[in-house]
Amino acid sequence: MITYQDFIHSENFFLLAGPCVIEGEEMALRIAEKIVRITDKLHIPYVFKGSYRKANRSRIDSFTGIGDEKALKVLAKVRKTFDVPVVTDIHAPHEAEMAAEYVDVLQIPAFLCRQTDLLVAAAKTQKIVNIKKGQFLAPDSMKFAAEKVIDAGNSNVMLTERGTTFGYQDLVVDFRGIPEMKSFGYPVILDATHSLQRPNQTSGVTGGQPQLIETIAKAGIASGVDGLFMETHEDPSVAKSDGANMLKLDLLEDLLVKLVRLRQVL
Repeated sequence: MITYQDFIHSENFFLLAGPCVIEGEEMALRIAEKIVRITDKLHIPYVFKGSYRKANRSRIDSFTGIGDEKALKVLAKVRKTFDVPVVTDIHAPHEAEMAAEYVDVLQIPAFLCRQTDLLVAAAKTQKIVNIKKGQFLAPDSMKFAAEKVIDAGNSNVMLTERGTTFGYQDLVVDFRGIPEMKSFGYPVILDATHSLQRPNQTSGVTGGQPQLIETIAKAGIASGVDGLFMETHEDPSVAKSDGANMLKLDLLEDLLVKLVRLRQVL
């Protein structure tokens, strides 16, 4: 199973990918099996992604999960079945220790990247901590988020770019931030799907531009990211969360082949 040092020293980019939220065990295992087959063939270090619970929803009737313990056990089963690390989000300090029993990487959501207690709790588990850059933050501000984890005794930090708020209902990626965040000395990831969200729609359901995932991902590789984050689903039209900006699973292999070739050229 890959480690933090593998993320740092990989000749290829690494990939965090999977469904937005765990909808069930069979679904998670099917998606993981297909991605593992693809990444093994392309020699891409892979981390399975799945949120055990969605805390940041626009409407109270939005799907949040199948139950915390049940979803975390699904993540653990993916980990054991395919011998790959797994990553999930945490939303409050008390969740860090609980989630750390099942996963290898704790992800801090963008809206929560300044929450000191959350960052310190994640750090104390000694798991890898992936901090998503707030939609409201300049790239150079992320060094302070990383330092909170470091100062709490954990040097296993990664940073993720996921777009910056542009008006009320759009995001843009400023690729100048990639080399800026890389200068801090931590692996930098580009979230190629959340960067294409259209938040705050009048329907209360976030929109997106999945047709631009390839464009954003290519630009990320060209700008020197160490890893890519993508949410993918067998049928995004029926996904229970963030379907509007997810990549259809059948399109993943062709996209990754192109990205590997681009990385090799660079």
